[in-house]
Amino acid sequence: MSHSQHTPSADSDVTWADPQRQKAFAIWLAEQAERQGLLPETLRIASADASFRRYLRVDTIQGDSRIVMDAPPDKENSEPFVRIAALMKGAGLNAPEVLDWHEAHGFMLLTDLGNATMMSVIDADRPQASHGLYMEAIDTLVQWQLASRPGVLPPYDAALLNRELGLFPDWYLGQHKKVPLEAKDKETLEKTFALIVQRNLAAPSVYVHRDFMPRNLMMPHGTGSQSQQLGVLDFQDAVYGPITYDIASLMRDAFLTWEEDFVLDITIRYWEKARKAGLMEFEDWHSDFGAFYRAVEWMGLQRHLKVAGIFARLTLRDGKPKYLADAPRFIQYIRKSCDRYRELGPLLQVIEKIEGTTPQVGFAYGRM
Repeated sequence: MSHSQHTPSADSDVTWADPQRQKAFAIWLAEQAERQGLLPETLRIASADASFRRYLRVDTIQGDSRIVMDAPPDKENSEPFVRIAALMKGAGLNAPEVLDWHEAHGFMLLTDLGNATMMSVIDADRPQASHGLYMEAIDTLVQWQLASRPGVLPPYDAALLNRELGLFPDWYLGQHKKVPLEAKDKETLEKTFALIVQRNLAAPSVYVHRDFMPRNLMMPHGTGSQSQQLGVLDFQDAVYGPITYDIASLMRDAFLTWEEDFVLDITIRYWEKARKAGLMEFEDWHSDFGAFYRAVEWMGLQRHLKVAGIFARLTLRDGKPKYLADAPRFIQYIRKSCDRYRELGPLLQVIEKIEGTTPQVGFAYGRM
């Protein structure tokens, strides 16, 4: 999972840890400059993300700019990015176009979707002010899902869902909280995780971006047929899996919390559009928003457990402490979801014990 934060910083120097790589890059950039009309002296850092990739920006003779992806091939496999960029283009989405890819060195030249993310224009205190933006986001999402075909992207299967869930006990509980799980708690986690996976795999499958949120959506920029559409970034981990996933990640954001009524409003609007597009032909989802919403909550829970683990790993293994600062948001999401469903009561107890939080006293009738 990675977060592209495209912020301009023209004065930043591009430094290289490996002189050989720097040399190879200079040769490649000179070739591209000639072919694509680039101005190499304008090269600057555009952004870094949670992986080993970084993005540089370079101006062109025409007065616009391009993005250079620097992804060392021994650490990052860029092939999915290239493949999925073409897939998104084919679906009519506004995604970066790959203009050149030096596979051996992991350098890529891309069209530039600008530097204003949807996140950068959101006022977290005024949800209604962002309503239109979220409507655009769900239009983009439905368009992406409508392009879905089986056998094109890797399956979001039980093995992958379980591997992701395992990050929570391994990294969040074990490494971050330093909590050795008692046998009883371990069993609770295993049983609950099996139930979460079973519930989520029951949902119909579509193309899943897997990090569909305001940080990875770009404000419309430039000219051309797609200039009025939100741009989509950070799609290299896309899979074929539960239709509930991307709407869950859009509305239960890693870096932004909305009140329940706003989350419900946008999710209902997504459900209506998806239903009209024929994407809700499953059990009673077509007629029952509640049934669909419950499935979204179970999917969101899987994601929150995974992300809490990832954020702990990013901090403890990769030395990126800012991510763990958002962990309380996830624990809150997890507790809220567990609180609503009777079957998740045992997991909630384990989390309350570990977090040292006292559950609110009151009558909560879990929904089945």
